[in-house]
Amino acid sequence: MFKRTATAFAVTAAAGLVLAGCSSEEPAEETTDGATDAGEETMAAGGELTLAVFNGWDESLASSLLWENVLESQGYDVTLEYADPAVVFQGVADGDYDVVTDVWLPLTHSEYIDEYGDDMEELGAWFDSAALTIAVNADAPVDSLEDLPGAVDDMNARIVGIEPGAGLTAATENAIEAYGLGDYEFLTSSTPAMLAELDSAMSDGENIIVTLWEPHWAYGAYDIKNLEDPQGILGEAENIVTYGRTGITEEFPEVAEWLGGFQMDAEHLYDLENQLQGADSGDYEQIVSDWVAANQEWVDSLTA
Repeated sequence: MFKRTATAFAVTAAAGLVLAGCSSEEPAEETTDGATDAGEETMAAGGELTLAVFNGWDESLASSLLWENVLESQGYDVTLEYADPAVVFQGVADGDYDVVTDVWLPLTHSEYIDEYGDDMEELGAWFDSAALTIAVNADAPVDSLEDLPGAVDDMNARIVGIEPGAGLTAATENAIEAYGLGDYEFLTSSTPAMLAELDSAMSDGENIIVTLWEPHWAYGAYDIKNLEDPQGILGEAENIVTYGRTGITEEFPEVAEWLGGFQMDAEHLYDLENQLQGADSGDYEQIVSDWVAANQEWVDSLTA
């Protein structure tokens, strides 16, 4: 489900959500045989880390699951905690979460960075073309939002949107006004409904206009293209940036270096997102393990 609401697309945190414990641990006591005694469980060689995942954000899930796999292969004990953005930013600032991989800048999450940025560490941007989009099937007879007024009948006179309160919906309403698209019916309901409409149209070979955003698994699953936006109504492309709690670089310099150098191209991201789409959470570990095995050389480069 699409999460970005108006006003920097902030999502209100669920009341009463309990944050996960931070990664700081009491030193393990050494036993007489040289082994460590950390209670019933032995601490991972690299230490314990908690990655915060935005509820329902595909790129947040994919990148976090990828790094869970990578870090555990390097001897770290990784926990994923799922929460809405407001809770995640508060949790990272408070030290309850160690890392969040899905901070959109300079616009989407700017208010959170203004509020919490002094209590977080910016580690690095890993995706540089995140954007709000209006997309069509790749063989549609239009290439720009400016083409749409003359293609009402060809494009079935409708634009299929997502949730009424989403920031993408507000941006689309601005585009409809700016480009004179009043002859189109703008349908809003939910992200799953939009994706169902897209799937049906693609299967039937029909033209369709949908509101989307990048990165999204649909770009890997369907042959679609973004309409040009000459007036820039939908906004410029954004970076997706990884942030950590204060002290992460000092306590986990190796991890901070890896995350700081992390880059993921659209092809790899969309492929992993597409593998995870619709899967049960209990299958995530196996899906990611299989994906890593199929992309082992690239994955190995993340910690080279």
